This record gives sequence, C-alpha cells and structure tokens, in this order.
Amino acid sequence: MKQIADLPLSDKKVLLRADLDVPLTGVAFEEASTRLTNLKPSVDQLFNENAKIIIIGHIDRPQKPDPALSTRQLIDPLQKIFKRTIVFKKDFPPSPEASHFAEASSDKSEGQAVNPDTGSGVLESQVTLFENLRFWPGEVNNDQEFARKLANLADFYVNDAFGNCHRSHASMVGVPQLLPSAVGSHLKTEIDELSKLIKNPQHPLIAIVGGAKIETKLPVIENLAKIADFVLVGGELPIEIKKFDQRTADNVIVAALADENKDLSQESIEKFIKVIKSAKTVVWNGPQGMFEEGFSHGSLSVAKAIIESGAHCVVGGGETTQFLEQNNLLSKFSFVSAGGGAMLDFLAGKKLPALELLE
Repeated sequence: MKQIADLPLSDKKVLLRADLDVPLTGVAFEEASTRLTNLKPSVDQLFNENAKIIIIGHIDRPQKPDPALSTRQLIDPLQKIFKRTIVFKKDFPPSPEASHFAEASSDKSEGQAVNPDTGSGVLESQVTLFENLRFWPGEVNNDQEFARKLANLADFYVNDAFGNCHRSHASMVGVPQLLPSAVGSHLKTEIDELSKLIKNPQHPLIAIVGGAKIETKLPVIENLAKIADFVLVGGELPIEIKKFDQRTADNVIVAALADENKDLSQESIEKFIKVIKSAKTVVWNGPQGMFEEGFSHGSLSVAKAIIESGAHCVVGGGETTQFLEQNNLLSKFSFVSAGGGAMLDFLAGKKLPALELLE
C-alpha cells in the first residue's frame, strides 16, 4: 500500500477521507473525540508536504441535509487538535477550476476560519473541511457521478477512515479509482495492529467478544477461535447462541448470565479473570453487560483484569470504548481501534472493500 510519503504532494490538493462520525455533544467539543485526534498525524504530514488538505467525511445517517448534523460543528475541536485554521466548504464549486477553497465567499459563514490561538478571523487556510458527505444520496449509493465530483476537488486521495472501510460508499471506493491514492497514518496503524492479531500474535492470545447482534459477532468468534488460545463470550451473545443452538469450539467459553440476563454471573467473571491473567495479547470488542442500564460489574471486572495482566491489549467498538471512557480506563489500553463494524469484519477474516482498492 502506498503511504503519504510515496506521493508527490507539494502544492497539490489532497482529499483526506476522515472518520468524522462522532457525537456532537459533550466529548466532541470539550475533550475531542479519539477519532478526530487520530487525524492529526496525517494532517501534520500533509501540511509538512505543503499540500492543500480537503477533509471529507460524514456524521450519522441523515436522509437529507440537516444543520444539526453539519460537519461545520467540528471546526472548533479540529482547530484545537490540529492547531491550524480551517475553512468550511458546504458545497461543490460549479467547476473544478473554481475550487479555490481558501477564498472567502459571499456567504460570510463559509470560507471563514478563526485562528485558534488569537481568535481572529482569517481568510486563508491550508486546511478545508467539507460538508457532511451523507447530505448527498450519491455517497451511500456509491454514485459514480458523485465520486467524480469529489475527485475533481483534488489531485490525490488519502484514506484515514478505518471505521468506514467496510462500506462501499463513493468516498471510500469510488474516489480511489479516480485519483492516485494512499493510506493515512492512523489507517496504516490500524492495519498493522489488527494484522498482528491475526497473523503473528504473542500467545496466549485471549479474544473477548460481547454486545449483541449474533449475525455480526458469530463470524468473528468462529475466526478468532482458530487463532486465539481462548475466546470469551459475554454480553447478550450467550442468550442468542443458546437460542439458535449454536455450537462453539472447545476453546470458546460462553458466559453464564445473571441479573435478568443483563450481566455476567460471578462464576463467569472469575472464570474470565483466570484466563485473562495468563494473556500476553488481548483483543476486546463488545461490552460484557448492559452497562448503560447500570449492569457494569462484568465489563469493569474484565477491563481491570486486562489492565492488570500487563498484556498488549487492543480494544474497539463504540460501546466498549464508551464504557472505558466513562470509567477513565481507555488510556490504559495499548491500542484503541477506531472501527466497530470494520474491526469486526477484519477480525472475521473478511475483505474490506476500501482497503482492497488501496493495495
């Protein structure tokens, strides 16, 4: 895979596909999301190459343009993270020749950036933030004309959005077929970290899978059972596995549940802790109980056991990282994957469409 350093980017325009799908309350503004922070190495590298950066991405799943889901709201947190001014662009220019994003427009709220250090308005920036891509139906539909419009904005394309690499959307699979492309810094790290788990983990490798949605988690359990020394299964999955009379491999330990089936039983917690203590590598995706309803004992016990084991620990999935953030434990994990579904597909051995195009 080509990386940023492999492209001749000086004075060129670069579409940086970013993972912008973050909550627009609280953490996104006060502390900045991990997903936004993950962009900084690529932005710094592109900036040092004297490239003009156009950040594209989506928030949530809007069915039409919705000001409440505009990426404009990310300008302040991104400027604080990048320590650079950012210009907002809400629409395509009428032609590729008109795509000079750093200019002020007749709409005073567009094309205007604020210096994050002085607070003063400026009319130039090397970094532009484009509007929520899902405001256009062509993004999710992988419309070729929409992909062409995006490609016309730039000379090169860099993908740094691991969390969306399992989606065949225009900005993920359409654009890299039209522009010279490379992987971003964080995406490369994601690939390296997750590949090590599959191809060359330090044993004992313990995989922990929780949450619900048996249809997405079962392929992961089956694939990890071939690689890991043990797979520990909690959350709502034990109920679903039993419901579908799903048989598991001998090294898969399916938890018993307690408290109205909303948390691990104490017996299962003790069993899980004993296994985790032996680990050299741990990968965890999916909470072990319904922590959002106050049933957090199982997840907390598992988290503390992982940290105390001293193992190289990789964690991912929105609910799992949310739980760890709430308990101030996220920073104690070796690597936090920005992908939920993408991480699961990768660990299940599936091909991710956006990654295949970058190989």
